[in-house]
Amino acid sequence: MSPDTLNSFFSLMIGFAFAGALASGYQAFVDRPAGFGILERSAAPRAVMTVPFLVFAAPFIIMRNTIRGRRIENRHIAFVMMATVIAGIWSLMSGTCVVMFLQAAGIVA
Repeated sequence: MSPDTLNSFFSLMIGFAFAGALASGYQAFVDRPAGFGILERSAAPRAVMTVPFLVFAAPFIIMRNTIRGRRIENRHIAFVMMATVIAGIWSLMSGTCVVMFLQAAGIVA
């Protein structure tokens, strides 16, 4: 496996892990699951904080909603595959940002 492939895989996994940690932390803090609707419930100053949260927590929210939609609403498998690809690409991009931050902080080489 090439180093670039390993780096991309690492970024993908870090992105999903970070998204899950953010969404789980939010749920533990406010006793309701994170969702895209929190942007609508937020006042203007609070929305500034909500957008970065949603940007990094989105892969987890997308996958949670997709799995629940498949089980409860019996959504078509093509929809599930498309949502998984979108969440994966989103996770790769947000994971790359997290890895770059960790490298800049000197935590990861």
